[in-house]
Amino acid sequence: MSARHGMRWPTAALAGAVIVAGAALAVVAARGEPSPRTLEGRVHAVASTLRCPVCQNLSVADSPSLLAQQMRSTIAKELQAGRSPDEIRGEFVAGYGEWILLAPPKRGIDLVAWLIPILLMAGGAAWAGLAVVRWTRGSVPAPIASNAATGPGLPPGDRVLLERAIRSVSDEEPE
Repeated sequence: MSARHGMRWPTAALAGAVIVAGAALAVVAARGEPSPRTLEGRVHAVASTLRCPVCQNLSVADSPSLLAQQMRSTIAKELQAGRSPDEIRGEFVAGYGEWILLAPPKRGIDLVAWLIPILLMAGGAAWAGLAVVRWTRGSVPAPIASNAATGPGLPPGDRVLLERAIRSVSDEEPE
């Protein structure tokens, strides 16, 4: 068994494990969190997507401010009235503008904020794949051809050494 064949199965196993792990993460990410069943959980889910106008680095769900408490109360009343979370968020966007949303909308120029991480991950995976392919291909040296001494790219000093080595190997071989 050559060294090249011995390196194939660990590389394939590693690649398979990475693919399986990536697929599992993609399924979990696509599935998302289950929707909350209680009113308090639903209020928290909506409030966690809105920025607190008072302490702008916190969500309405996490903010201790009086305005955030009032916003949570409004969200609860709207949910009890049968309005959807998107309708409630739309109401806050109409009153405060799109900056009230913690996550940028997935349209227009804001789509770039969602696509750049995906493109960087894909580029990194492609680069890593190419690096593994180059690494595994370069693990076995190519055989030296007997006519390599006459090749145009070989410097004269190396050509002399190569010719001597070829002669010494051919002189030692039994006939």
